[in-house]
Amino acid sequence: MVYYLIVCRSLTYAQRTAAALERAGITARILRSPKLIDREGCSHSVKVSERSLTAALVILNRAGLTPKRIFLQAEDGGYREVGL
Repeated sequence: MVYYLIVCRSLTYAQRTAAALERAGITARILRSPKLIDREGCSHSVKVSERSLTAALVILNRAGLTPKRIFLQAEDGGYREVGL
């Protein structure tokens, strides 16, 4: 299955992001950002399904929670950055 990782600047920011999405009915899971995509060394990401990304970005925009970066996690395990 294909997922998107919404990279957040801190654990607290990731928790706020996941909470906003969950309140809107979008399943969101917090995880440490994989080393392949983590430039700073300690960021956290929120994982959402492929079909939920557009709605998730609208919700986050309304809540004032801007993602640092977004990555597509493909079925083969690779990552590709997606423009905002």
